[in-house]
Amino acid sequence: MSAPLIAVLSAAGLILLPLTVSLVRTLLMPSKTSGYVPAPDPAREKSCAEKLSRMVQCETVSVPGLDQREKFLAFHRELEQLFPRVHDKLEKTEIDGNLLFFWKGQSSEKPVVLMSHQDVVPAEGEWIHPPFSGDIADGKVWGRGASDTKCSVMAFLQAAEDLLAEGFTPPQDVYLSSSCTEEWGGDGCPKLVSHLKSLGVKPWMVVDEGGGIITDPIGGIHGNFAMIGVLEKGNGNVRFTARSDGGHASAPPKDTPIARLAAFVHDVETHRLFRRKMPEAVKGMFASLAPYASFPLKWIFGNLWLFRPVLLQVLPAISPAAGAMIRTTVAFTMASGSDACNVLPQEASVSANMRFMPHQAMDESLEIIRRRAAKHGVEMEVLRASDCCRPVDLEGEPFRFLCGAVENVFPGCPYSPYVMTGATDARFYQEICDHVFRFAPVIYGPEQMKGMHGLNENIGTACLPGAVDFYRYIITHVS
Repeated sequence: MSAPLIAVLSAAGLILLPLTVSLVRTLLMPSKTSGYVPAPDPAREKSCAEKLSRMVQCETVSVPGLDQREKFLAFHRELEQLFPRVHDKLEKTEIDGNLLFFWKGQSSEKPVVLMSHQDVVPAEGEWIHPPFSGDIADGKVWGRGASDTKCSVMAFLQAAEDLLAEGFTPPQDVYLSSSCTEEWGGDGCPKLVSHLKSLGVKPWMVVDEGGGIITDPIGGIHGNFAMIGVLEKGNGNVRFTARSDGGHASAPPKDTPIARLAAFVHDVETHRLFRRKMPEAVKGMFASLAPYASFPLKWIFGNLWLFRPVLLQVLPAISPAAGAMIRTTVAFTMASGSDACNVLPQEASVSANMRFMPHQAMDESLEIIRRRAAKHGVEMEVLRASDCCRPVDLEGEPFRFLCGAVENVFPGCPYSPYVMTGATDARFYQEICDHVFRFAPVIYGPEQMKGMHGLNENIGTACLPGAVDFYRYIITHVS
């Protein structure tokens, strides 16, 4: 046999062997389906929906830089009517509209913080049900905040209310935390964290909103899955400005401010500026979801040792959400220029929102985009930025405990770690806690995902008793 033929056969073997191994591994992998749907519980469903409805009817839109304490105190008065035992039995701290309840447990060794925010974003446009009506219709509570995230606030307060009615004392200290500035990244939650820090409290675990029981989390994977956020990307707002002497538009020079900005934006949109890397949370997500996928996805997700380089290349094109979990992103969101069509601007700008990954964190990512802007004669100003959070240890006891809570409360619901690409108040708690999770125990289908910060926000009423039970499990089982 000739040497060239031997070389060809050897090369073919090197290619076919790993493919064969991966196929065998995939064929041996059991196929699974997500079977979780909420069990019917009409009486509790009705009670929870009615309480959430009253909470939604309290308009709690938060505005940056505006003192709105009185608005949130009015909301607190509504909460006092809805959850009287919580307000009578627990130690309440209010700081500028932000709420913290302390429930003394039998031990202070493993304090737990359950949290979600009171404030909501503005509600514009034409809604099917008025945005602050709290209408209960078609098996849903409608209105701003129903899913983001007064549902969680209702659920953990109701869990405490029920347990207090039973005379229960938790095995560990419990804190119920709710800020009123989450939607614009304000200082509400930091004030609560600072208060706990002054008391020497170091939570064993924090559970905030962010993830949830997501319906069809990835194309080709169907059913309800508990997606537990274990890593939150950093977040920054930046402004890019181009300047000139201005002038009349009848005799335009080359490289006007808007032309330079357009070239810069096009450059960023069409070139790969940031490295792609798969964090442990994403690896864990694909491994967890693989048995539930159709064969092609199962083959890929179940054999990252072989297909990871390919996934890193194609994920952003296949799924923007999945692509955002492996790299820093830049989204251009605002622009300004001249006030008249026939006047060249002396100054024009575009603004962008950036989300940073741990492998290319805030400082490095900002420097990369700054250098690219400078190539086009564009200046960059950082308006606000915070770095990415520490990932949670997937082998740690708190993560295993949280997964156990999902297994016990939502039977048949698979769980998976994932990367939180949005921003939550949870990031502030990492100053005093090593195990901060993003998981709201309610079902977010495509309709609920679309309604968050959009039109016709709602949450299905059937999932509300399960949310209460999830928080109840945490309160009663941490030991």
